[in-house]
Amino acid sequence: MLASGLAPAQENPFKNDPQAAEAGRGIFRIYCSPCHGIKAEGGRGPDLTRGVYNAGDKDADLHRMIREGGAGTEMPSYSVSLGEENIWRVVAYIRSVARRDVEPVRGDRAAGEKLFWGKGACGQCHRVGTRGGRMGPDLSLAGRIRSLKYLREAVVDVNADITPGYPTISVVTRDGKKLTGVQRGFDNFSAQFMDVQESFYSFLKGDVATMTREFKSLMPDTYGKLFTPAELDDVVAYLHSLGRQGGGR
Repeated sequence: MLASGLAPAQENPFKNDPQAAEAGRGIFRIYCSPCHGIKAEGGRGPDLTRGVYNAGDKDADLHRMIREGGAGTEMPSYSVSLGEENIWRVVAYIRSVARRDVEPVRGDRAAGEKLFWGKGACGQCHRVGTRGGRMGPDLSLAGRIRSLKYLREAVVDVNADITPGYPTISVVTRDGKKLTGVQRGFDNFSAQFMDVQESFYSFLKGDVATMTREFKSLMPDTYGKLFTPAELDDVVAYLHSLGRQGGGR
């Protein structure tokens, strides 16, 4: 709600205004680019040039996400720091750079689905819909929020961009046992993590020999060799289908 008690406007007052979009670009670079990339093509946050968004595809949906933040994500609220009009200018900028994928999807989605669940064993760690593991990031909407380029890189260069909230935690207990998993919580005094068997651990720092957090992935870095070039195209095609109408499972 606004200070006046009125709900924000549902239509962008700066729609199709190139000057407002340019002003929004400057605001975006300061506040949004650390997560969404300098050109809004994604990084820690989703690629915003795709023209489809988890928040919804209307201007009012984008405005609400920027204003209120995303529950359960690292997206904060910008209602105070930006204000209504500047949020609309950012929306105008996002609209100005939005495009549908121009890169063709070369692989076969159905073949990629079989590789994902079979040869690649990706479902041991990743969930799609109600199927799969919980250790890695949920990929149910991967194709809706990520570009083809990003999806391919995520398979072959696993440490290029670690998904927020998924660093690797390693603990050596006082009796010399080493445990490693994906972060579920971490602060100056404790760590919580899940291993590949989906066992959950919680330790106080003072109760173990060592406790470290590394911003690297536990995902194997061998998929570029495991999959042939054609198979890699198929897997990327499957990932690209996820979250789209008729895609995934």
